[in-house]
Parts: sequence; structure tokens; C-alpha cells
Amino acid sequence: MNAWSIRIERQGLEAEPVVVIDGFAPDPARLIDDASFLRFRPMGEHYPGVRAAVPMALLEPLLAALAPVLATTFGGSYAVADAFYSLVTTRPEALTPIQRLPHFDGVEPGRLALLHYLSAATPGGTAFYRHRSTGFETVTAARLPAYRVALAADLDRTGVPPPAYCDATSPLFEQVARYDGIANRAIIYRSHSLHCADLPPGSVFDADPARGRLTVNTFLAEQV
Repeated sequence: MNAWSIRIERQGLEAEPVVVIDGFAPDPARLIDDASFLRFRPMGEHYPGVRAAVPMALLEPLLAALAPVLATTFGGSYAVADAFYSLVTTRPEALTPIQRLPHFDGVEPGRLALLHYLSAATPGGTAFYRHRSTGFETVTAARLPAYRVALAADLDRTGVPPPAYCDATSPLFEQVARYDGIANRAIIYRSHSLHCADLPPGSVFDADPARGRLTVNTFLAEQV
């Protein structure tokens, strides 16, 4: 897209690439308007809010334009595995224990997450973390057993974190990077990166797409 402003960050000790694109969609208001007509509902037990499917017709031009960026940065070509409008609606005091920790979306190296911020009214963004006990910034299939054991030992020692979204004060995870959720910004990263929504005081937990923290979460799978 001609209006894109693109930069590629290398974050943490593992130097994982993160693509940051400002001015991502030519008409972000169209996406917000589309979301306002949909029925949002909880999907899965980990996401702290509600979701609705995104019509592929709205994504295809953007994803076609992304192909060379993805090939250069991550290697290979990619297709959509899932795409959702997402609204964070769970207030900190209502978070389940698993929602208070950074997470990863999958252990496959060929899976990417594309997070497109649409709301102009809510602060925060997305932060990435290193697990202090293991030093892991990404959780692969090979690392998963060791990560689970180490995290369980951490929680036995310190107890479950208090009800709050993870931030730079976490005793178990070190924040290695943070990206502001600027309206019409997209970030793209490997799904096995440890990350969490960054939601500071003053964040909005409204279920109305016109007022809440609305994003498009697209998961891409490498084609073999």
C-alpha cells in the first residue's frame, strides 16, 4: 500500500522481528462500521473479551499487499488461518489466573499474528516479555515442556499474580518491547512470542465497537 509507513524492529535477546505498519488500512472506518453490525461473543477461554469473524473480502487486498513484506521478514508465503474483530471487555479484577500472564498463540514457527488497532480512543498497546526463570522470549514445541515446568514452579513459589493485566512490574516476566496501539497501526510477529495486551489505568472495556478497544486479530499460517 502506497500510504504505509513500515519499520521492522528486532526485539529482545532472541532478536525476533516485529513489523510495524502505520496507516495500514486505507479506510479503517469501514472496518469499524462493519464490526458494529456483528454479534460479538466469547471465543475460547483465554481471550479477555468478545470476538466476531471478519469477512475475508475486507482483508484480501491488505494481505495481498503484505505478501512481499512477510516473505522478506519471515520467509515463505502465508494464508489466513483465522481472523476476528476483538474487543477487550474484561476488567482487571475479573481476569482469570491465566489471563494475568503473558501468553503465546501457538508453538509453530510458521504461524504469524497480525494485530490491527482500530480504536482511537483507548490507551495502551501490546507488550512482549521474557520469562525470567527460563530466559525464553518465545515458546516453541521443543521448549514447551520446560516452560510449563518452570512456570508452575514460579507460581508455586510466588502465588498467582494479583488480578491485573501483566505489565513491566511483573516479578516473573521481563518486558522486552512495547508497541503503542495507535489507531490504524498493525504489528506482525511470530505467534510463539510471549506477549500480552498492555492496558494501563484509564483503559476502556466497552463492548461497543465504536467506543471499545477494537482490533482485528488475524492469524497467518505458512504455506508449504
